[in-house]
Amino acid sequence: MDKRMLINAVEPEECRIAILENNVLEELYIERSSREQIAGNIYKGRVVNIEPSIEAAFVDIGLKKNGFLHVSDVMSAVGNESNLSDIDASNKHRRELYRIRDLLHQGQEVLVQVTKESIGSKGPSLTTYISLPGRYLVLMPGVPRHGVSKKITNEEERQRLKEILEGLNTSQNVGFIIRTAGEHQTKKEIYRDFHYLIKLWKNIEKRAKNLSTPTTIYQESDLVIRAIRDIFSTDIREIIVDSESVYERTRDFLRMTMPKNEKHLTLYSEDKPLFHRYNIEKELEEINRKKIPLSRGGSIVIEQTEALVAIDVNSGKFKEESDPEETAYKTNLKAAKEIARQIRLRDLGGVIVIDFIDMREEAHNHDIEKTLADALKRDKARTKMLRMSKFGIIELTRQRVRSSLRDVLFEECKFCQGTGYTKTIESLCLNAMRDLKFVMHLPQISKVEIIANLEVSNYLQNQKRKQMIEIEEFYNKKINIFSINNHEYGKIEIRYLDGKDETVMV
Repeated sequence: MDKRMLINAVEPEECRIAILENNVLEELYIERSSREQIAGNIYKGRVVNIEPSIEAAFVDIGLKKNGFLHVSDVMSAVGNESNLSDIDASNKHRRELYRIRDLLHQGQEVLVQVTKESIGSKGPSLTTYISLPGRYLVLMPGVPRHGVSKKITNEEERQRLKEILEGLNTSQNVGFIIRTAGEHQTKKEIYRDFHYLIKLWKNIEKRAKNLSTPTTIYQESDLVIRAIRDIFSTDIREIIVDSESVYERTRDFLRMTMPKNEKHLTLYSEDKPLFHRYNIEKELEEINRKKIPLSRGGSIVIEQTEALVAIDVNSGKFKEESDPEETAYKTNLKAAKEIARQIRLRDLGGVIVIDFIDMREEAHNHDIEKTLADALKRDKARTKMLRMSKFGIIELTRQRVRSSLRDVLFEECKFCQGTGYTKTIESLCLNAMRDLKFVMHLPQISKVEIIANLEVSNYLQNQKRKQMIEIEEFYNKKINIFSINNHEYGKIEIRYLDGKDETVMV
């Protein structure tokens, strides 16, 4: 498989990272300096409010919005979970066993980590279960247990890694999990990661003890370092960077954490921009389009709201098979793979509902479920998927850590307020005529000025000319229509003036 990582960082305001497989864009990450990323940051905060009705607390961490801390994310005794059993650790049982007032009180200082960015009017989500990711290990203060990533399935390798974990000299009250990237790594590499994380945690503890509240204790690495640390894998044969300064920083990080992979790093020096060279810019321009065509016919339509995403699969003109059942099956197969890809690229989160084309055969339904589930496995975000319903609908949830890519790259249309629709010219003009008739009888009004764009004003002067003349003659008041080329489409401005050409408020 031809897999490469492209890092576009020539613009100081924005960093973009793309993962290509056989020159097909599979993953995309964008970070802008104007939108500070706080997920993963650790803060020393103060509880400002306790809400027993929702079993949560609001914590001042020094940002514009207070953080949200649910009872399921609070350690008992805040910082001592050494005797917590597996059943106690589950969120379900924690809701039953603990109450927020038993764990926290107003004014209390707490060390918290951001698990989810602020989205819309909601503040960031917090947890007291701190986790510090390294290249091969994740350190968990206060939870002195060891484990191996479930994605490492080979039993012999799991046993080898467990033995390495048992040999770690963890005198502190901390636990470790070996990440997927730790598979087949040597004891030396894992130990190096271990010593780095222990040193980092000691520094965090020292800062938390000495600094006042609220304050930032630890700031997560930038996008480039996070990508190398969390996304880079041995099947990526090339890392291409188009900024010399970022190239040097990436090289230094590789030398420190995984020197064997420094050979994969390349500095891009061609005149043609990196993302243009690999045809990524065109796909980015279309990242917010609703309709995505499928190869050889069919399409999927994505409608995104604040809390839910609806995806519809259409067969269109796809007629590869004479049998409608086979046509629906093949279209759904293609759609399942593309849907998983679009979810990753757009970073869609929350509840996602997919309406597949109806199929009669149960075996076909199972195949679609399996295809979608397999395609979702490569997603870094956590997903949970339900079985297909009798109506051909699959529901799933995807971890929402930050705003979707749409919210980063686009803003709500000022003309349609995000609906995607504006009133027709006929509707606009009819409303204008009604407004005129409603106020023209007022004695303080001597004349009226109507301001609109060229298309709307032409409609008024032609299709509505007769009615305009009738209104002027009936009320004995002048109506002037002005057209402005750059006037906002979908808006007609009406000014009511008195005999001195001063505006009359109506």
